[in-house]
Amino acid sequence: MMHLPTPVGSPFFHYQDGQLFIEGCAVSELAQQFGTPLYLYSKAALTTYWQAYQEVIDHYKNVLVCYAIKANSNLAILNTFAKLGAGFDLVSGGELMRALKAGANPRKIIFSGVGKQAWEIEAALNAGIKCFNVESIPELTAISMIAQRLGKTAPISLRVNPDVDAKTHPYISTGLRENKFGIDISLARDIFKQAYSLPNIEVVGVDCHIGSQITDISSYGDAADRLIHLLNQLKIEGIALHHIDIGGGLGIRYTDEIVPDPIILAQLVKTKFDAAGFGDLELVMEPGRSLVGNAGILLTQVQFVKPTEARNFAIVDAAMNDLIRPTLYDAYHGVLPVQVSSEATALYDIVGPICESGDWLAKQRELAIKAGDYLAIESAGAYGFTMSSQYNTRPRAAEVLVDGAQAHLIRERETVEQLYALEKMV
Repeated sequence: MMHLPTPVGSPFFHYQDGQLFIEGCAVSELAQQFGTPLYLYSKAALTTYWQAYQEVIDHYKNVLVCYAIKANSNLAILNTFAKLGAGFDLVSGGELMRALKAGANPRKIIFSGVGKQAWEIEAALNAGIKCFNVESIPELTAISMIAQRLGKTAPISLRVNPDVDAKTHPYISTGLRENKFGIDISLARDIFKQAYSLPNIEVVGVDCHIGSQITDISSYGDAADRLIHLLNQLKIEGIALHHIDIGGGLGIRYTDEIVPDPIILAQLVKTKFDAAGFGDLELVMEPGRSLVGNAGILLTQVQFVKPTEARNFAIVDAAMNDLIRPTLYDAYHGVLPVQVSSEATALYDIVGPICESGDWLAKQRELAIKAGDYLAIESAGAYGFTMSSQYNTRPRAAEVLVDGAQAHLIRERETVEQLYALEKMV
């Protein structure tokens, strides 16, 4: 009898008669229709993961959930969340344009990021966004000057760095003192006072973001305690805010992680804010990965099987330019056979064709595979396509959104000609 693995994205990804399905579509048929490498997303999964945050909104009422666009910025994904009522957290002028194109409500847009350029600030002011998460005094000054020039008032929230260890990968830890993000929380009171004195600035909130792929939510509790201390300092100064933004970063299951539901996280911080007398402030959350990570897979085809004395290699048509997380973060992504085989298994490194030793997607996976087989790289809905590149002049993959038995091409595969269309020889 064939052993059927259980996808981490179950039930949206499941096996039927030994074939991997995404909702009502056979993955092998989508591979033949759209080619590989191919990103596949489940609309039912996106909606279900959003409902976990909708539960927070329904329970506490005064809550705004802003999807972090950097996780997956495809217009169809953004439009799906916009229709569900999501706000958006963005970090560039390009993401602002994407959000507006996808139907976002500007009053639910928060502009984060340490290096906002003048044109980006102007565009956000003209769009009428909810607020800027300000990360430095020079940025605060620049926003004030640009708002004066445009004759507009800029709503701002100071992003403070609480010096809290989120116990995650160092590359995605953002709340420690040595990280580039935010304003030292010990200096925040004076900078809030400075912000109040600047023309064309309206101070509306305080924000912190401590990292990504967080599975131990006690670190959020530590950050909330430090925010409460700051809020009490501001209260003494007569500074009243409208919202508290606890950022995003809630993790997903890649292997055997146990991740709390968003309502558990909300209960943790809301209990603290309520007890401290700040329960009337709007709570803002900025999830990304937890909404899209396990809603997507990267589909790839085995080109060659290369046994060597040291390792067995399965050389596939996807590569580090398609999914950089394994080599960048040493990240684990599950690998599923699209067609389960009863043949003997062996250990394989799943590698791509790029001329780099770091071009690998998975190592030492037990699989029964041969050339021509399709493999599904799991948990690829977040930071997959958005971090992909055209290294080695490789066109980026197509993207497909599956809704029941319907598959919609939401981004066409690039062509090689498009990759050099903007270049000129002299």
